[in-house]
Amino acid sequence: MNESDIAPTITDIPEGCVMDILSITSPRDTCRAASISKGFKSAADSNSVWERFLPPDYSELIARAVSPVDFESKKQLYHRLSESYIVLDRGYLGLKLDRESGKKCLMLGARKLSITWSDDTRYWEWGHVPESRFAEVGILRQVWWLDIRGKISSGMLSPKTTYVAYLVFRITRDSWGLSRPGKTIVRFGGAIYEKLNVYLQQPRTRGRPQTQAHSGALRNDGWMEIELGEFYCDDGEEGEVRMAFEEHDCDQFKGGLIVEGIELRPK
Repeated sequence: MNESDIAPTITDIPEGCVMDILSITSPRDTCRAASISKGFKSAADSNSVWERFLPPDYSELIARAVSPVDFESKKQLYHRLSESYIVLDRGYLGLKLDRESGKKCLMLGARKLSITWSDDTRYWEWGHVPESRFAEVGILRQVWWLDIRGKISSGMLSPKTTYVAYLVFRITRDSWGLSRPGKTIVRFGGAIYEKLNVYLQQPRTRGRPQTQAHSGALRNDGWMEIELGEFYCDDGEEGEVRMAFEEHDCDQFKGGLIVEGIELRPK
């Protein structure tokens, strides 16, 4: 049998072709392909493949980081950005990549939000907690009603992506008045997403939680979150995304809330 009669195998594919193929798959598939052969591993580790998984404006974004983002390869940079948030823009904005898709996750720090009466020390104070990724968080002392708002340009987000916005917060042990129903709103373009009966702290009836209520859920990072709403960010669609949590019940003081920020994650 001549060598020409032997059917080629997948490992015979030229490395350049392998790189082209991997660049249109996903980060997970690329990592798996690295175990096929030495040739595949070389292609799967190449900068040209991993640069395709990074956002087009990644160089500009990491240049805005508070602390330098060190990396030796584009693969290493991708994993660095998908492991935890890096803080940008003087400490007011957090950036992370979704590990599976490479799409941007963004978090507006509390200082970048509009919080009613947050400039009045009778009601709010600003301080640092060790668990926060930001230098300052909003700490509620006491207030009659809550109004927390954020906005971001759609150009900062990944195109052709459905995003969900979350309020990220903590409740202290001595909190009070946070189990009243609130309202969430997300506006983008002509679309408005509203949700009623949203609670920072789950209300109880006769000692048992109301399972039908929309209340805060515990995150992997130890913070809590409530969903504000979702929207679709189309390619080339410009505008501002506006998000809000409102609780305007003036019958009871509220306190014991720590606001980390508003996060936008791909759905």
